[in-house]
Amino acid sequence: MSELDFNAACPLPISQYPHVLMAHGGGGKLMHQLLEKVFGQAFSNPILDARHDSAQFAVPPGKLAMTTDSYVVRPIFFPGGDIGSMAIHGTVNDLAMSGARPLYLSCGFIIEEGLPMETLWRVVGSMRDAALKCGVQIVTGDTKVVDKGKGDGLFINTTGLGVIEHPQTIFPQNVQPGDAIIVSGDLGRHGMAIMAVREGLEFETTIESDSAPVQEPVLELLKHGIEIHCLRDLTRGGLASALNEIAEAAGVKIIVEEKLIPVREDVHAACEMLGLDPLHVANEGRFVAFVAAPDAARALDILRRHEVSGAASLIGRVAEKSAPLVAIKSAIGASRILDMPSGEQLPRIC
Repeated sequence: MSELDFNAACPLPISQYPHVLMAHGGGGKLMHQLLEKVFGQAFSNPILDARHDSAQFAVPPGKLAMTTDSYVVRPIFFPGGDIGSMAIHGTVNDLAMSGARPLYLSCGFIIEEGLPMETLWRVVGSMRDAALKCGVQIVTGDTKVVDKGKGDGLFINTTGLGVIEHPQTIFPQNVQPGDAIIVSGDLGRHGMAIMAVREGLEFETTIESDSAPVQEPVLELLKHGIEIHCLRDLTRGGLASALNEIAEAAGVKIIVEEKLIPVREDVHAACEMLGLDPLHVANEGRFVAFVAAPDAARALDILRRHEVSGAASLIGRVAEKSAPLVAIKSAIGASRILDMPSGEQLPRIC
């Protein structure tokens, strides 16, 4: 049995408590059982096992990076992932966008009364496996149970702490004219995987979420001395939002070529059916990198060695210092402005 195998049988007496009760958040015996038998058993490590009000741990030399995020995806389970693995991947990836090596996570659970205990156990098991794969430890957390009808099943908050062990400063303001722009893989799969399930759409192949950790290719870029000016994960708002945010922060004009941006045909078809632009759709295992132009070819070679970034593509460049603008060239050479999406096109996908 590998270290990532997980016993699907919940350790709590399911026959007695098949659903989460308000008492599971009430501070008494049932809450103690939930914390010890579900969360404690799944996430066990020396720091968490101290069972103290705060985690105590050593931090390697270097600058610290810290991030927090909340996950409210519906449905909880979807092709290619679930709310649990996505919560781990999303926070680890946020740390990676600073060039940080992820170390520790905290997890907060808001559970709706009536959630099947087996559902909670599946999510916790998925988080355990994802944390092992990412090489991080869950060292502290919190659980709250809310009244039925007040929580839509399960919400998760994760906070991550990582260490920056390199001298580079990776910020949007460091983007410069001439920088090469690289995306780490095909776009739009996460949002379309969620919407296909939610809307009952059927395609010849199942669209699976791209949810995955990306710290390994990022850390390898840094290890090989690639000059990285900015990294951004392509979550809500997709590539379009990320490019516009960076253009605004750096005061630059960005030019990308539509034909170079990787989007799968089934994702294109799903987007057309729903009237969406795949460049506006969220991803959970993709990022955009702004690197010094002389390093672009080496960066692509490094990224393509990793499964999660095997389809990395050079999609454009930073043209000049100017009023913030993102332009996209079509296959026939015409240009248009690529704006941020207006409003919330795809609710509850992350």
